Amino acid sequence: MKASPSKAALPARVRRAIAKLGADISVARRRRGISHALMAERAFISPSTLVRAEKGDPGVSIGVYASLLFVLDLTDRLEALVDPAHDPVGLALEEERLPKRIRQKRQG
Repeated sequence: MKASPSKAALPARVRRAIAKLGADISVARRRRGISHALMAERAFISPSTLVRAEKGDPGVSIGVYASLLFVLDLTDRLEALVDPAHDPVGLALEEERLPKRIRQKRQG
């Protein structure tokens, strides 16, 4: 399979994060005593896709990772992934755009 340019351009930090996600999914599966074959079946993916996901292959779709988290009953983690309430940069930018003062409109 030919490597896509977008995969090759991934920063090392992103590749490490995806690899950790895959490794964490593998640990969670094994802790729950779920076999490789059963996990793939429950997630409606092929065993080879599960191998790729657990190895942190960035070519595996986020939908596959989401299905794996669902099987492991960890979907809440996915829901909180980019929660605006926990975005310090976004909150700081929003605060910068707030007006310095609010003027009352004149009654005409």
